[in-house]
Amino acid sequence: MLLALAIILAIAWILGFGIFHVASAAIHILIVLAVLSLILHLVRSGARAST
Repeated sequence: MLLALAIILAIAWILGFGIFHVASAAIHILIVLAVLSLILHLVRSGARAST
């Protein structure tokens, strides 16, 4: 679930930053959220694998 969220947020960031040229710093919040979602996904899946 978190991996899908990270992918969606990263795509939204690429579209907003690259194609639509959103000139706001708020667009970078999407990439930060995507990275955080990816890190949480990796941490949680790693914790499940070790138990």
